[in-house]
Amino acid sequence: MTHALPPAPHDAVETDVVIIGAGPVGLFAVFELGLLDLRCHVIDVLDKPGGQCAELYPEKPIYDIPAWPVITGQDLVNRLLEQIEPFAPTFHHQQLVEGLTRLDDGRWLVETDGGVKLAAPVVFIAAGGGSFTPKRPPLPGIEGFEGTSVFYAVRKRETFAGKDLVIAGGGDSALDWALALRTEAKSVTLVHHRDGFRAQPHSVSALRDAVAAGEIGLHIAKLAGLEGADGRLTDVRLENAAQGSFVVPADALLPFYGLTMKLGPIADFGLNLNENLIPVDTEAYETSRPGIFAIGDINTYPGKLKLILSGFHEAALASQKAFRYARPEERLRFQYTTSSTTLQKRLNVA
Repeated sequence: MTHALPPAPHDAVETDVVIIGAGPVGLFAVFELGLLDLRCHVIDVLDKPGGQCAELYPEKPIYDIPAWPVITGQDLVNRLLEQIEPFAPTFHHQQLVEGLTRLDDGRWLVETDGGVKLAAPVVFIAAGGGSFTPKRPPLPGIEGFEGTSVFYAVRKRETFAGKDLVIAGGGDSALDWALALRTEAKSVTLVHHRDGFRAQPHSVSALRDAVAAGEIGLHIAKLAGLEGADGRLTDVRLENAAQGSFVVPADALLPFYGLTMKLGPIADFGLNLNENLIPVDTEAYETSRPGIFAIGDINTYPGKLKLILSGFHEAALASQKAFRYARPEERLRFQYTTSSTTLQKRLNVA
């Protein structure tokens, strides 16, 4: 049976469930909801799926995932992405949810800082400890350049075409974007406080080669200041022991100094909160607002364990009640993937 919804307001895209957070628990929720034939849109502030596992410890071994004696954070993410592939979720990366509004028809309107608008009867909050917020360099007046000349993520590569670009940092993001943008920018200069990097070995090797070939500039220095007017950079001031204070021409600065975790706009969603966590029931992990569920490390309840395994369990139970909101005229039949041809067809294994 096809479930028809009223026209979406404000040019919003219609879907069954919006999932805020693309970490392991959010990804597994896509699987559980997909088994129930519910369509999902997934929003995350990072530029790729995986949450903390992919961003903070992709190579860290995890020992308490069922059937995996040991698996790295990134491998777990890769397996989950493979598992949900049959359900073709829509991902909205580098988007921060800024608005959550109850519509007259009972659905929720979810809006992001990037202009994404989604209308759905169900919202899953799987945001871990909250949203990731880029660490801002402690430079006087940097706020006046943000969004015009200072960027903490690459949303559109063409933004930097033909420009003098300074990238600051020594991790994967800094090196990867320095290598990627060197063919589009007028110049790329990488700034790091020491001659050692926290990136993947192959990226470090590629960077060294690009510097030797004159394709990327490299300064072992620290950011000391910004020069320009009306939000437009002209130079980035650097300092080191050998050269003292000096400037590098720059139209744009990309600081990649890592991320901090904050509850962020979730605090303004009108949900009951307990020490920056969202209380839920233990029947369906629903919040104080009907149709909004919280799963994973973002929620709290008596006996809560902050384990990925616990989040998987919560996702499964929340999905059952989510179906009732998304398909109120249909009967929910509990089925096993091992014996249900319907579920096997949805998984493309029948």
